[in-house]
Amino acid sequence: MAENPAAKFGTMRGKTPEEAKFFWTGGPVEVAPRTWFASQFSGCTAFETDAGLVLVDTGTRQFAPMIAAMLRQKTQAPVHTAIYTHGHVDHAYGLEAFLLPGQERPRVIAHSAMPARFARYAATARHNAALNARQFGGTVEAQSNEAYASFGQPPVPPDTLYDDRLDIAVGGVAFELRHCRGETDDHTWVWCPERGVLCPGDLFIWAVPNDGNPQKVQRYPWDRAKGLREMAGGAPQALCPGHGGPVIGDPAMIVRMLTETAGFLETIVSRTLAAMEAGSPPHVDIVTGIALPTSDSPWLQPIYDDTEFLVRNVIRFYGGWWSGRPSELKPAPRATLALEIAALCGGAIALADRAEALARSGDLRLACHLADFALEAAPSDPAVQAKVAAVYEMRAAAETSLMAVNIYNSAAAYAKAGRPFA
Repeated sequence: MAENPAAKFGTMRGKTPEEAKFFWTGGPVEVAPRTWFASQFSGCTAFETDAGLVLVDTGTRQFAPMIAAMLRQKTQAPVHTAIYTHGHVDHAYGLEAFLLPGQERPRVIAHSAMPARFARYAATARHNAALNARQFGGTVEAQSNEAYASFGQPPVPPDTLYDDRLDIAVGGVAFELRHCRGETDDHTWVWCPERGVLCPGDLFIWAVPNDGNPQKVQRYPWDRAKGLREMAGGAPQALCPGHGGPVIGDPAMIVRMLTETAGFLETIVSRTLAAMEAGSPPHVDIVTGIALPTSDSPWLQPIYDDTEFLVRNVIRFYGGWWSGRPSELKPAPRATLALEIAALCGGAIALADRAEALARSGDLRLACHLADFALEAAPSDPAVQAKVAAVYEMRAAAETSLMAVNIYNSAAAYAKAGRPFA
């Protein structure tokens, strides 16, 4: 039995219908004539043409062999062209698994911003591995050398780059590639008009869009919204997303999914900008003060990213890095501040006790502030460690998005190890 990829990505509970859609694993599904979709955590679409296969995305190094085995049930054509929708490790690193023995190196197409992404990954490999450790519920120490090595150039890097748009034909089949910033600045969506198939990459993922991610670089929800509306204009017959299962033969539903997601993002952006225009208050007051949009649609549930985090990325783009709170412009070291607050409160254990009491009463946001101070003031105190870990375990249990759940679980793991979250 193939290994379940969800097990490799931390707390991916997969209990609700909404979660099941995001973590859909399966295939090959025929989405159009001579066109198949398969997914192991991330999706891959294979278009068979008279000149060979056109692949849109290739999965991770680890899961690509599973995806390739599924697609090879349907076609033994060599890979003519691969298109990387963006440079994340779950989309651009698995091409080798799809290549037939002795075949020529395929053309690999990507946006012109992608090489800079790979260079950044190579320059910050340990940093990125640490971010992913926390994002998926672990600690930096749990990372292996293999995890560090996974950041950098993919095994088969792109050899054909474009800027805004690129139209190609392979074996008589036309493909339209369009650039659209969203989760990344190097994103491409692919439209095959002859077969009515849309491949949006991670511009659509069966969840609240991943335009907030608290540990990663700038993201662009306003541009994603424009791109989604442009995609909807083609009334696709099949949608093959970056994550989750395909939608086939229901253009009205696909258009609704794309346009509702665009409207959701536009609401976040407009409300955030309106709050910023009201005197540029401290960022936390914007985040906690605006009404976040919600949806009953299964493709707009906050199961991976958190809607609140998207607000942060809008603020970051328009408002810089300073939080707007005067003391945080040139702050004291965290441990120094924590020791002073602990002294005023009667010791770190008093802070930890109060944090635990607040958490049990339901005020988890305030509880976590006090828990941080307690652990930073007395990281080697076993009682403080236990209480802080308990606070963050309660916080994780109350969250819905994988981002928040796993970062809080990571904070609990650090607390148990006697270390402030770092």
